[in-house]
Amino acid sequence: MLFLFGFSPISLKQSIVHDQEVQTRKSEMVTEKTLVIIPTYNEADNIRPLVESILERYPQSLDLLVIDDGSPDGTAGIVREIMRTESRVTLLTRPAKLGLGTAYLMGFRYALEKGYERVIEMDADFSHDPAAIALLSGGLKNADLVIGSRYMNNTVNVVNWPLSRLILSKSASIYTRWITGMPVSDPTSGFKCISAKALRSIALDRVHSQGYSFQIEIDFRIWKKGLVIHEVPIIFVDRSIGKSKMTRHNIVEAVWMVWWLKLLSITGRL
Repeated sequence: MLFLFGFSPISLKQSIVHDQEVQTRKSEMVTEKTLVIIPTYNEADNIRPLVESILERYPQSLDLLVIDDGSPDGTAGIVREIMRTESRVTLLTRPAKLGLGTAYLMGFRYALEKGYERVIEMDADFSHDPAAIALLSGGLKNADLVIGSRYMNNTVNVVNWPLSRLILSKSASIYTRWITGMPVSDPTSGFKCISAKALRSIALDRVHSQGYSFQIEIDFRIWKKGLVIHEVPIIFVDRSIGKSKMTRHNIVEAVWMVWWLKLLSITGRL
């Protein structure tokens, strides 16, 4: 199913990728020391073409960190093969599926320890187009967090999601904004660029949520620090290979997490 409100009708993924390549050419290329963090679980079919695409597009000042949760399909082995000839790729492995949030927190700490100036959060399944990385990075010149938004200006830029998934995602965005007051159109987006300054400003050891709510919590904590958040429009293409990692637990956690964040903020314990 195709949802592209506010854009010209298109039907091919190649057309969508090309559109975001045009946006990339119009924005400045990545120049600061940047780390792209990619958590993986059973992404053997996607990880090599994704890594190769990113490295080819951004030959300078951009490194990749893959954090694999013990994928039984051999994802980590593929990354190790790439590392034999590509020094810009690093792999961290964990013994089991420990969650998206803890993977990103590991990546954030790694980035700060290694002196990176910014990090990019990105899925491994090509739902986040590598061509849009420069768009996110370029937006950080005047912000501390740049979110790749599917829902800016009352549009819905999502391709091949079932209607039920779209309604869930859009409703979560409206619900989050209503409860928290955070002026973000797409607070559950997992495609974003965060400055090292923003990461240092928030208490990473207090972040415990996962999935939808992890993205919400990071946005909320940065916003409550008074830092600047910008959104840029992206086109989200649902994965064509593999299965979604979304679970019922992620949904339930997101429902109550926004209230918990609001309470922590009110009581000064955020």
